[in-house]
Amino acid sequence: MSDTLLTHLDAGILSLTFNRPQKKNAFTGEMYEAAARALTEADSNDAVRVVVLTGSGGAFTAGNDLKDFLEHPPAGEDSPVFRFLRALAHHSRPVVAGVDGVAVGIGTTLLLHCDYVAASERAVFSMPFVNLGLSPEGASSVLLPRVAGLALASELLMFGEPFDAPTALRAGIINQVVPEASLAEVVRKRAAALAARPVESLRLTKRLLREPLRAAVDDALAREGALFVQRLGSAEAREAFNAFLSKKK
Repeated sequence: MSDTLLTHLDAGILSLTFNRPQKKNAFTGEMYEAAARALTEADSNDAVRVVVLTGSGGAFTAGNDLKDFLEHPPAGEDSPVFRFLRALAHHSRPVVAGVDGVAVGIGTTLLLHCDYVAASERAVFSMPFVNLGLSPEGASSVLLPRVAGLALASELLMFGEPFDAPTALRAGIINQVVPEASLAEVVRKRAAALAARPVESLRLTKRLLREPLRAAVDDALAREGALFVQRLGSAEAREAFNAFLSKKK
């Protein structure tokens, strides 16, 4: 695997760590490719009982690396970012996430496909798609209203403002808020507890929980992805990206 995605399998727990700490673990196409491949391979590996997603260096992920994203924009549903989202949305194993520091854009929306999420007290979430002239992704237009309610989902997606861990808890994006020093241990214990459960029973339970929305999620991933690609070429997006990259308000 790429050194920007660290993998470690121990006692049935596959840890995937986003590892670009100098860029707050912002995703590149290479990272999406590696993560999609790791998730796909894990789904056919009997040694993997649980997947854990974390970030290194005190951040979960700052979302897309905008420079890389502009130089190598997604062109269609086979792009690495969309393959990663589908692999996560369809994963049969329980997925646990530990969020510390920033979780921007896809760093927040990917959590909607996880089965248990713990966040540190200093975690900060945001979905600034509108502010970048873009549109929601990751099936967030379907899943977020379901867990947060339409009013809060509209606020978080339309304003695109950062929000704290208690708000993420209220929105149903995360399960637990813990002190920063306790996050790694909480994630480890929760993952170990799932790894100790009967394997097939756990997978069946996850499938039953996710199945009622499967068609809606797949449809949303496709529709959002197509609109996202269109928006990347819009004048609004170009202006917003240029302003961001030149550090202008």
